[in-house]
Amino acid sequence: MAYLGADLTDKVAVVTGGSGVLGREFCLALLKAGAKVAILGIDEKMGEEAVAYLNEQGYDQVKSIECDVLNKEKIEAARLEVNNAFGTCDILINAAGGNHPKGTTSKEFYESGDENSSDDITSFFDLDVKGIDFVFALNYMGTLLPSQVFGQDMVDKEVASIINISSMNAFTPLTKIPAYSGAKAAVNNFTQWLAVHFANTNIRVNAIAPGFFETAQNKALLRNEDGTYSERANKILVNTPKGRFGKPEELLGTLMFLTNNQASGFITGVVIPIDGGFNAYSGV
Repeated sequence: MAYLGADLTDKVAVVTGGSGVLGREFCLALLKAGAKVAILGIDEKMGEEAVAYLNEQGYDQVKSIECDVLNKEKIEAARLEVNNAFGTCDILINAAGGNHPKGTTSKEFYESGDENSSDDITSFFDLDVKGIDFVFALNYMGTLLPSQVFGQDMVDKEVASIINISSMNAFTPLTKIPAYSGAKAAVNNFTQWLAVHFANTNIRVNAIAPGFFETAQNKALLRNEDGTYSERANKILVNTPKGRFGKPEELLGTLMFLTNNQASGFITGVVIPIDGGFNAYSGV
């Protein structure tokens, strides 16, 4: 059974954050290619809804496991559950991540006195340490720990793949979100480091860096209450040569390419932008 060039029949795929908008599409693509899929997520209800959605598409080799990707013991327990249900992991997609308001400034540019303003303004000087720690932990440690746990299933396999989900923020940091941009830059660096570390095994480690896609997490930033694009969304579109936001399914060709050892067996340690030209455009 092949889908977008990849035949993953009898392969076991673990997708952290698989219940999100993009994560569901990743899971569906893997199932279409014949894989057995385990969704790991902290929200049990969202996991169940994702499984129901995938079942409705005609696929039953999928299981949701409640798991905190920042808790190694829980990841180990999830690994045991995956092993018992489907077998050992062949493909790990680290899609868990996100931002937090407490790691975000209110304004794009600092103006003198912002930190002392009586208005509800969060300047760089006001950023909450716990909020920044949470964003770094979720995106970086939430990638490292599942790789550490499920990588143990992979080291002796003939073919195995870890795919991290980075962001265009890793290349060009966006205003207002220093914690998220920095954390995704760390994911890029970790992807390269782990690829080298596993070079003497058959584990390939790569990453996808999506540009701008509308998801449940960023909807409030991209849309006004009346449904029109926000000022920030319009700035993004002006700086995206394709002139639109990406569609979740437009990530799948690259995802499946990276899972396909016949097509990408000599590719490891790369981060592939899928961004409508955003990274290539200088604005002029």
